[in-house]
Amino acid sequence: MLKFLKYIFSIIFFFLLQTMFAQQDTIRISLEEAIYESGLHSVDALVAKNEFNASYWEYRTYKADLLPEILLEGTLPYYSKSYNQFQNTDGSYTYVSNDYAQLDASISIDQNIPWTGGKLSVKTDLQRLDQFGGNSSTQYMLMPAAVTLEQPVFGFNQVKWSQKIEPVKYMEAKARLLSQLETVTITAINYYFNLLSGEMNLNIAVQNYQNSERLYTIAQARRNIGQISENDLLQLKVSCLKAEGYVTEARSALKASMFQMRSFLGYGENVILIPSIPQSLTDLQLNYERVSELATQNSVFSREIRRRQLEASRDVSQAKADRFNISLFLSFGLSGQDNHIPEIFDNLRNNQVINLGVRVPILDWGKGKGKVKMAESNREVVKSQIEKEKIDFNQNVFLYVENFNNQSKQLEIASEADRIAQKRYETSVEAFVLGKIDVLNLNDAQSSKDEARRRYIDQMYLLWLYYYRIRSVTLYDFANNCDLYADYAGIVK
Repeated sequence: MLKFLKYIFSIIFFFLLQTMFAQQDTIRISLEEAIYESGLHSVDALVAKNEFNASYWEYRTYKADLLPEILLEGTLPYYSKSYNQFQNTDGSYTYVSNDYAQLDASISIDQNIPWTGGKLSVKTDLQRLDQFGGNSSTQYMLMPAAVTLEQPVFGFNQVKWSQKIEPVKYMEAKARLLSQLETVTITAINYYFNLLSGEMNLNIAVQNYQNSERLYTIAQARRNIGQISENDLLQLKVSCLKAEGYVTEARSALKASMFQMRSFLGYGENVILIPSIPQSLTDLQLNYERVSELATQNSVFSREIRRRQLEASRDVSQAKADRFNISLFLSFGLSGQDNHIPEIFDNLRNNQVINLGVRVPILDWGKGKGKVKMAESNREVVKSQIEKEKIDFNQNVFLYVENFNNQSKQLEIASEADRIAQKRYETSVEAFVLGKIDVLNLNDAQSSKDEARRRYIDQMYLLWLYYYRIRSVTLYDFANNCDLYADYAGIVK
């Protein structure tokens, strides 16, 4: 009766599982597909693209500063009616009405001068004044063109330094985007192999549980005829219970890995992802000199240190320039006024302004010199830090290449060990059934089989991990022999 109830319960449980999985979408996904999807839908990839978008518009702003800027300013209109105090010729005061309206508009073109750090402006200005009351009138004042030059003398040239630094920053932003996308790929690889390991561990646990139950049933029969001891039978029972517990643990771990992978790739909760063992990269061998050369040319680290060197030199230049500040202001134009606009051009007069400003510290107790020394010291600190970082960077590149080249052999060994361990376990099961080996040898064969399969997956994971670490520092696709590239235009749309 008990066996019949177990049979009925198994059928019900089977149909419940079928109903549950029927409501879910099962997707078989390869490592390459996971990498591709991560670059499109993962939050980390979107963050990297948005950071590049900000850097792009910062670069566009710098480029716009080098182009002429056209400005339109105006007051349309300004009206005022008030009473103002007025002193008569005899010394007495009275209040007079002031009722007028004013309109003014100007167009100016401003252009930064990169070579000198100055600014050149051309401005056209028109004003109209309407006086109301008993002596109503309309007056116009026109300045057809006024040319103005603002020029710091021996001062800090911000535009010149921006021309040196901003292009380097933009190239650094491009390299950083590619590097961050490769980091996203590495994260995808981690999640993918976690999922693959979780599925493999569950398969191993289920297989071991099924084998344990089968062997325990056989052992019971052998115990009845005296071919096995009570201790060995109990050991098999304990192994069976442990195997059942491992199934529960493996199933929970797989669910956690599945949730992590789905969330990273942007899949819904009803999606079941089925990973597959990826292809090997054993045919690819890398040369350290070539990898080091590519890392020096392409890496975000190389562009970053160039920017830091320029910024340190800029700070020294600014500190020196701030000690003495001499500015020159020149303005020349023509202006005139009349009741009618056409007549203004017959009555134009020169309008000139010349201003030379000087700010030279007489006694600053060494503050200016101190700022220069601080900037120079900081430049030396940056130089020393960069030299240390270069050594560490080159050492990491060397280790990445060595690990990748050696990993191919490690994977080959792990694959062969997995094949042998699986064969040994199958042979041990047959030998146990025939009574030729005991439980300890059987358990040892099972443990070796499980460990060999896990090691094979781990070695495969390390091979892909090392390869993409090298890609992240070189920004180079060694499989296709080309530089990495992103759709920069598509990102900034």
